[in-house]
Amino acid sequence: MSGKNSKGIPVPEFIRSLKNLRYLDLSGASFNGKVPPSLGNLSNLEYLDLSMYLFPLRLWASDLNWLFGLSSIKYLDLGNMNLSKAATNWLQAVNMLPSLTKLRLSGCELNGFPESLTFVNFTSLAVLDLSYNNFSSSIPRWLFNISTLEEVELYNCEIKGSIPKVLRGSLCNLWRMDLSYNVITGEINEFIEALAGCSNNTFNYLDLSANNLKGNLPESLGFLKYLDYLRLAQNSFSGSLPRSIGNLSSLTVVDLSFNSMNGTTLESIGQLKRLYELNLYGNSREGIITENLFQNLSRLSSFYISSISKSVIFNLRRDWIPSFSLDYIAVSDCQLGPAFPSWLRTQVDVSTLTLSGAVSFVYDIGVWVDLGFNLLEGSIPLWPNVTDLSLRNNFFSGPIPSNIGQAMSKVRNLDLSRNFLKGSIPPSINKMENLSFLDLSSNDSSGIIPSRLQGLRNLMVLDLSKNNLSGGVPSSLCSLPSFIFLKLSSNNLSGELSTTLQNCSGLLSIDLGENRYSGTILDLVSDNLFSLSYLGLRANILTGSIPEQLCKFPNLHIIDLAQNNLSGAIPECLGNLEAFTYLGPYFHELPSTQHISFSQLVEIVSKGRKNEYSKIIPLDNAIDVSSNNLVGEIPDHITELSALGTLNLSWNHLTGKIPENIANLQRLETLDLSHNNLSGPIPPSMSSMTLLNYLNLSFNNLSGQIPSSNQFQTFNDPSIYQGNPELCGPPLSISCSSQRNGYGEDKNGDLEGEEDRSEKLWFYTSMALGFSTGFWVVCGSLIIKRLWRQAYFKFVDEMKDRLFVVIAVRIAVFERRLWKDDDVLRVINNN
Repeated sequence: MSGKNSKGIPVPEFIRSLKNLRYLDLSGASFNGKVPPSLGNLSNLEYLDLSMYLFPLRLWASDLNWLFGLSSIKYLDLGNMNLSKAATNWLQAVNMLPSLTKLRLSGCELNGFPESLTFVNFTSLAVLDLSYNNFSSSIPRWLFNISTLEEVELYNCEIKGSIPKVLRGSLCNLWRMDLSYNVITGEINEFIEALAGCSNNTFNYLDLSANNLKGNLPESLGFLKYLDYLRLAQNSFSGSLPRSIGNLSSLTVVDLSFNSMNGTTLESIGQLKRLYELNLYGNSREGIITENLFQNLSRLSSFYISSISKSVIFNLRRDWIPSFSLDYIAVSDCQLGPAFPSWLRTQVDVSTLTLSGAVSFVYDIGVWVDLGFNLLEGSIPLWPNVTDLSLRNNFFSGPIPSNIGQAMSKVRNLDLSRNFLKGSIPPSINKMENLSFLDLSSNDSSGIIPSRLQGLRNLMVLDLSKNNLSGGVPSSLCSLPSFIFLKLSSNNLSGELSTTLQNCSGLLSIDLGENRYSGTILDLVSDNLFSLSYLGLRANILTGSIPEQLCKFPNLHIIDLAQNNLSGAIPECLGNLEAFTYLGPYFHELPSTQHISFSQLVEIVSKGRKNEYSKIIPLDNAIDVSSNNLVGEIPDHITELSALGTLNLSWNHLTGKIPENIANLQRLETLDLSHNNLSGPIPPSMSSMTLLNYLNLSFNNLSGQIPSSNQFQTFNDPSIYQGNPELCGPPLSISCSSQRNGYGEDKNGDLEGEEDRSEKLWFYTSMALGFSTGFWVVCGSLIIKRLWRQAYFKFVDEMKDRLFVVIAVRIAVFERRLWKDDDVLRVINNN
């Protein structure tokens, strides 16, 4: 049943009756709901795949105890199933499966990776895939004691700490390890030496990219003789390449980009005859590159290099003809030559060419050309054979040629952003039938957007932001079947918020911010925008309320409605936005599968400033409705958005208290509630929000003591609390003890002070009642009962006489003793 569209129905219960079933594959079948625990009755099952592909349809389980019954299971894949409620016992459950050889729990929202295990029962485990989870812990030591491991996939798991010490020879069956996109620190020397110590070493795939690793690459790397794939990009490795890397004759991919590596030694790379990708981009390399580096690299197809201050010099013979045929070339900030190098003219198969800051003259070539970030100027060149062209970040000026559509009809991706282009957008672009990506942003283009765009049948991305365009959005855009990304922000577009976009059923992102649109958000929102992930309408003149229809969008990750005239309350239903409860990339790279730098740009205001993100929107869910006229309280349900990263409700008229459960937002990094009418204390539980790094609570009516533990120790700027006269405690200069008034009341409204006052009031009231009750019980009885009164006074008289006699006797005895002592003293003195 793999891949079958089951339209969100639950997993059928009848499966539990198939007692002899050995193979069950329901992957990608669009089931939804809770996994029936009765699957645990299939004791003969050896293969189970319940992995999911599509959100929001997801299977989930509250625990994995049902796995105990799968005593014969060998292959288990629960990828993308929601196991957040089973995070405490998932490891104990799978550890009870002695026959398990392959375990895949990728993207299951697991948040615990126990560092200790009473006993390790994975006696046969060969493949472990726990990628795309939220462990936020280190790699447990017991993991690398599983000698049967062959593949380990732990990428994008928020793993931190160093790589555990590996006993020499303990991972000799391991051939693939991917720990990329984590927060791993330290060095890799001991780990590499342990792998190199295996006599039967078959290790051939290592990806440690996008971590915080440092140090020099060890010479022992050269002993991994079967290593085929080495990616260590985006770390802090330093030093030169180890010479031993030339011994790795099987290497096909070397990616050391974006580190701090320096040195001039590259000769060892030239010995890697099977190498087809070499990426040294983003380092501090220097020196001279000659044809000797490339002499044996006949299979090289991708070459990337850059330097600082043009410290890498290409010194190649004019008549040199490379033995390789490159597909992708990127040379940035190197001395490649003032003119286009002759050896590059021989690379007729090039599909991607980036020469940023490397040349000042180009010629017409029929390839994908990236000449961004140079000093090129003049008018836009028209190259008929170019299919992909990027001239971004240069000094091109004048109008876009009116015949660009006819002259460059083959173009697929066109990026002319960040130049000095003026004039209108020529209608001839409608002739570019192959165009899938068009970026004309950050220029000075004016006029209206051409109304006839229906010829752009392959258009996916349109970015015309940061220009001086006027008018509205042409209706022809929604007739384009592939159209998914629209960015028109920072222009002079006006009129009622266009209802034409309601029919753009495939749109993933709409950004109309910083224009002059009027009307209501409801004019835009419709059920056809089911796939929408980003909605940007900031800085317009929109009115009305935030419509509850937004809550029906299952994929919505970013809502930016700031700086409008919206009114009413924040809808309670925002707490139902399912996409705000999990993390994941929202857009794929656009628009093609090639090695290109074209990408969508999305602006998000967080931490008090506007940030521009490119290629893939980061793992951030954001809600910004600041600078409006919203009223009412902050909905409690908003605290259920467990993966929310940015929440900005500032500059409104919100009242009530900060929700007590706000600490449930454990992924929150930015919180701005300033300039409202919020009251009450700052919830102490906010101290547990460990990812929170930007906070602004200024200009409200908050009261009480500012929390001082854990995360609040980092918020030492008093300006984020100013404008709350009844707040006290560090970092404010107002001491909480100094805010007591004459009645002993805590002027800052501290809750503990209120409790103290209540306790004192009850104490004195009880004492007064007790005294008056006792007084009237005794005295009242004596007044009313004559016999009691006579008996009482008789008792008092007798007690008085007895006390008098006792005291008189005691005094007489004391006087006799005193006289006796005086007589003794006189006798002693006379003697």
